Amino acid sequence: MENNIFELQYALDTFYFLVCGALVMWMAAGFAMLESGLVRAKNTVEILTKNVALYAIACTMYLACGYELMYGGGYFLSGITTVAEMDDAAVAAVLEASRKAGFAEMSEYSKAADFFFQVVFVATAMSIVSGAVAERMKLWTFLAFAVVMTGLIYPLEGSWTWGGKPVFGLYELSYSDYAGSGIVHLAGAAAALAGVLLLGPRKGKYTPDGKVVAIPGANLPLAALGMFILWLGWFGFNGGSTLKLGGIAVANEVANVFLNTNAAAAGGLIAALVTSRLAFGKADLTMAVNGALAGLVAITAEPADPTPLLATLIGAVGGVLVVFSVVFMDRLRIDDPVGAISVHGVVGIWGILAVPLSDAEATFVGQLVGMLTIFVWVFAASLVTWAVLKATMGIRVSEEEEFEGVDLAECGMEAYPEFVKAGS
Repeated sequence: MENNIFELQYALDTFYFLVCGALVMWMAAGFAMLESGLVRAKNTVEILTKNVALYAIACTMYLACGYELMYGGGYFLSGITTVAEMDDAAVAAVLEASRKAGFAEMSEYSKAADFFFQVVFVATAMSIVSGAVAERMKLWTFLAFAVVMTGLIYPLEGSWTWGGKPVFGLYELSYSDYAGSGIVHLAGAAAALAGVLLLGPRKGKYTPDGKVVAIPGANLPLAALGMFILWLGWFGFNGGSTLKLGGIAVANEVANVFLNTNAAAAGGLIAALVTSRLAFGKADLTMAVNGALAGLVAITAEPADPTPLLATLIGAVGGVLVVFSVVFMDRLRIDDPVGAISVHGVVGIWGILAVPLSDAEATFVGQLVGMLTIFVWVFAASLVTWAVLKATMGIRVSEEEEFEGVDLAECGMEAYPEFVKAGS
């Protein structure tokens, strides 16, 4: 009987883990649609190529060395154990532990499921970079950076946080980040910021007298679709971070996570829409889209403990922040076509610092130190990597290629050839 209970919970936890991982994988489609909608038509094929390629690179690099660096137990040569290979003595030991804690507290699942869930988080962090450097970066330089980011930079900071290892052997973090406002989102934004600073703005984005020129995206319906795909995928992103489902207490926690994730996204969208109306006199769809994503990023650091009202407020603050952050970035002449640095970086910091509002065990100092560790490491390592790539491969297309569109320059095709010909 006890063996049957253990096997049932093992199967349930593993299946839940895999489904949540699949939802997070679907976020790759969300990023692809969002970014292709917010860039100009002449750059659509290249941004899509970046998104499909970075996902494959992230999966391969994390398999080859990333998971080993972050948690130990690399799989590239040894293969993945798809079932628990436990003899009777091992099963008896697990059952004895479960008796002491109660079956509801037991967490067992396939190691392969854990790897799959973790690898899609790596791809999410890298997806954040692609939108920020859009419309002027060389494709192969970006993919070379993806190799370093997913195989080294992200896994190392992940080992200090979720992996529980000391930072370069010097100190251990007292840092709480439920699903990765800092570990995933701030990390991606820090890498993006380093790249954007070396890359420079798009031609024509800023006038010599300091004015900002709006460069609208080609397909806002796609951008809105991308937002909803990301919103759906985020239930797996946050919900799967419970790491299991079995047990009444855990099931209730998962329900709270889903509820708060949805509430924060709604709060972020409403707040961003109202803020843009008050600031610009118009309801800005792109700000509303980024407001929903900002709410999701903000609640990701702690989606389980807040009340639904507090979750909505946390998301709403993120929605307000993202509007002012996008404007502020433009004033600094930091050209981010999709607002990724604001959504995932600035709001990611807010999400990290908001954790003590609902988690009594988290401290402001611990959150601040963890946030600074993540940002400094990822930004510095990324800056060095981008600089090396700039000196060797070059990171920016020529002015002529940028004018014609990187689709033709980098990929040799157009996303909307009939439309372009008709327009000509």
